Amino acid sequence: VGAVVHASSVGAYSPAPGRTVDESWPTHSLPTAAYGREKAYVERILDVFERRHPEIRVVRLRPAFIFQRPAATAQRRLFLGPLVPNLVARRGWLPAVPLPAGLRFQAVHADDAAAAFHLALTTEARGPFNIAADPVIDHDVLADLLGTRVVSVPPALLRAGVATAWHGHLVPTEPALLDLVLGLPVLDTTRARRELGWSPDTSATEAVRELLDGMAAGAGRPTPPLAPDSAAGRVDE
Repeated sequence: VGAVVHASSVGAYSPAPGRTVDESWPTHSLPTAAYGREKAYVERILDVFERRHPEIRVVRLRPAFIFQRPAATAQRRLFLGPLVPNLVARRGWLPAVPLPAGLRFQAVHADDAAAAFHLALTTEARGPFNIAADPVIDHDVLADLLGTRVVSVPPALLRAGVATAWHGHLVPTEPALLDLVLGLPVLDTTRARRELGWSPDTSATEAVRELLDGMAAGAGRPTPPLAPDSAAGRVDE
């Protein structure tokens, strides 16, 4: 092939909470988290591949969290599990939401992520590119989106709760994934804008709003991975 375009992730980066990084930041992730460990492993495979095949153009896209309305229900099932009701995402439904202190993350809409992949395929770009929209999502942004009050919780306390639920098979999210999220850096997207010619059309706030609205509505599409929830809270078959 003439080019290899790989879907990496912000989760491939070594922990750097609160720090803004460009594509030169190490991609060793957090070894205890399966998701990050696998992303870092593929980055090492591509290191070897590039050395052996310099004639092949290799592009690594490292996007922030990718959201869109039709995938919201699937993401709820994957990360929160079947016991968490859709209503938790409805604006103003919860009187307060506990979130770990220091939580900050970035998001990008699926359409904008797709545009980055299209540019990677159709231009002569090479190398890694950070893909994320503004603004950075923090407690204040989430409180506004959810229409509620955010209660800052010590990360160790929240992690203990996640670990208990995970070991009790109540949620599908391993506690190490929370560690990975809390250690994520902020992505500098200058290179993607300058060399790839990419810029997002949808803000990170709007992308997260689509996620929450989609969760509350049980949104989906007629494919097994994106199947919407039924009125009874089950996946339609």
